[in-house]
This record gives sequence, C-alpha cells and structure tokens, in this order.
Amino acid sequence: MNQAQLTQELQKLSPAGKISCNTAFTLAEKYKLSRSEMGELLNQQKIKIVNCQLGCF
Repeated sequence: MNQAQLTQELQKLSPAGKISCNTAFTLAEKYKLSRSEMGELLNQQKIKIVNCQLGCF
C-alpha cells in the first residue's frame, strides 16, 4: 500500500472532511486495508463518515 497515494486520494474525495461509508469501503478494498484499518486512518485524518450503511454515523 502506498500511504501517500491513499492519503492524497482521501483528501481529494473528502474536501469537506466527510466521506461516505461506501466510498471508504471501496478505498479499503482498493488499498487492501481492513475496514477497521480504514476507520483508524480516517480518524487520524479527521475525516468523518457519512451515509453509514449501518446507520451508525
């Protein structure tokens, strides 16, 4: 996984500091991360999850 590419893509996809659950899942698969690892990365980047598929966020 290229951390710099992923971080850059996250910033591009979440200009308002928010990203959809589906988009986060898709990126996790693309970069071969578990969903929990993606969640940790989003927390580190201070990006909020919206449109949660489970209705949690």
